[in-house]
Amino acid sequence: MDSNKVSREVLGWGTILNIGVLIFSSLTLVIAGPPIKRIHARMFGRSEEDLSRAYFQYLAQYKIAIIVFNLVPYLALRIVG
Repeated sequence: MDSNKVSREVLGWGTILNIGVLIFSSLTLVIAGPPIKRIHARMFGRSEEDLSRAYFQYLAQYKIAIIVFNLVPYLALRIVG
């Protein structure tokens, strides 16, 4: 099996799985946000407003990481291969 094909498949499946985790995390925060914020506010001594910003930043950075480390290399290998 061609190593480029294996790399493409690994990056493709990694992209799909990471996007699934991102969607799951986003939906969890939208659906069950208030109880999660209360628990985390007590655990970490932060306000719920601070946690909203932290959740948004986490999701944004995770999305950028997926694009940079999974999607772009996958697309580059598809174009070259």
